Amino acid sequence: MIPIIGLTSDIADDEEVSMFSTYAHAIVGSGGLPLVLPYVTDGATLDRFVDACDGFVFTGGADIDPARYGEEKKPSCKPTMPLRDALEFDVFERVYAKDKPILAICRGAQLANAALGGTLYQDIPTEYETSLLHVQRESKMEPSHRIRIERGTPLFALLGQKSIVGNSFHHQAVKRLADGLKVTATAEDGIIEGFYDPRRRYFRAYQWHPERLCGFDDDNKRLFDDFMMHCGKGDEK
Repeated sequence: MIPIIGLTSDIADDEEVSMFSTYAHAIVGSGGLPLVLPYVTDGATLDRFVDACDGFVFTGGADIDPARYGEEKKPSCKPTMPLRDALEFDVFERVYAKDKPILAICRGAQLANAALGGTLYQDIPTEYETSLLHVQRESKMEPSHRIRIERGTPLFALLGQKSIVGNSFHHQAVKRLADGLKVTATAEDGIIEGFYDPRRRYFRAYQWHPERLCGFDDDNKRLFDDFMMHCGKGDEK
């Protein structure tokens, strides 16, 4: 059967839901059926949605409220989406507890880290010394820097090489990685670009946007293929 993949999205103050279509295209391209999470807060409904999905993609988007990781909001932090934060942290907790396969991208990676007790740089340019542009000038569909892969990690086992190309348009990033999570990739300046959770069946997080590159780059396409393969295994451990 075709794996059903739950997708999170932006949620505006008026409860409007929106998401870039590139996520859906990437899932379809790897053999899955995308299903966008609507704005619902009823616990029983959320449980039914989680149970109906074979895996989840936590997508990119707005800054996360720093209160979620125990900090006051700095002037450099951009506008947040309180409704999205509340729903997505709730959904993440349910998905994580049920050990559903997780693919977390950009904001999604930051959310996963914060939800598990880690912290974030609220603004890389003002908090981290680097000459690397993490908000690239190139098109979002083009790579802008190389990403170094840590040996001995699932990502290295999957790709079999020490680096791949990535794109970059984020001003926040993981600062302190949550306990139990392991780094899989870094940018040339040391910013964490990927991590995983060895305690879960399948949990991969990437700071860059492979969904925008997988249409023409085999390495980034394999990230989605790998995720989809694990989603297709049902409840097998």
